[in-house]
Amino acid sequence: MRHSISLAASVASLVLLTACGDTSGSKDVDEALKDINVVDESNLNDVMLTVADPNEAVAHFSRSTQENPDRIDLQRGLAVSLVRAKRSTEASAAYAKLVAMPGATNADRVEYADALIRSGDWATAEQTLDAVPPTHETFKRYRLEAMIADSNKEWKRADSFYETAVGLTTTPAGVMNNWGYSKLTRGDYTAAERLFIDAVRQDNKLFTAKNNLVIARAAQRNYTLPVMPMDQIERAQLLHTMALSAVKQGDVETAKGLLRDAIKTHPQHFEAAVNSLRALEDNTSTG
Repeated sequence: MRHSISLAASVASLVLLTACGDTSGSKDVDEALKDINVVDESNLNDVMLTVADPNEAVAHFSRSTQENPDRIDLQRGLAVSLVRAKRSTEASAAYAKLVAMPGATNADRVEYADALIRSGDWATAEQTLDAVPPTHETFKRYRLEAMIADSNKEWKRADSFYETAVGLTTTPAGVMNNWGYSKLTRGDYTAAERLFIDAVRQDNKLFTAKNNLVIARAAQRNYTLPVMPMDQIERAQLLHTMALSAVKQGDVETAKGLLRDAIKTHPQHFEAAVNSLRALEDNTSTG
């Protein structure tokens, strides 16, 4: 509010000075107003890219790009906003237009590849990253390279890219979790467990890594929860996950015990675990 009052006062002073003087100063006033508008627009764009509702941001940048189709910053804002709004197919189209504009950067091309992966177009994403010079070494580039190598079952390349990505960020928990999941799908449960433990150590609120860790342990018929921070609800959910994994291993009686523990542990009614236990007991009685 203070900024708006100050801005209004400045404009009023400029207009007053023009009225009191000759008209030769009108060009200076126009330039000053133009500069103020640019500052306001820049602030608004920053707000739209950070705190605004993603769909409101999409509407804002859609209007702005229609009015100024050659402005690459506005096209970039539209593409980013579409990703934030989880409108991946539209984001891919927006990035395709962006990277074709003069002034597009390698970072834009990496973001384009990310949008393509989100929309399921892995082939085009791979082609897009292949066109980015190897000198463009960023965490996001290597994380995406690792994901693409995973999708192609190029395990050595995937491991190399994951390792590089981990070294390029101060918050590696997410990429460690992805790397661990890659190991899990390959059947390398011991390596997967280590990576999930590292991911939880880096971010003990990352429930996905905790859940994956339990799956990796259960795949080795280790049905004890690891020592790590968890509340009652998380503990119950992890016991449920471990029970389902035990069923897949054929350890039905162990699964029943884990489900009973999950039901007792959960502070509320744990319907999913109750239903799973009932299904196992019904199957045993009729089997």
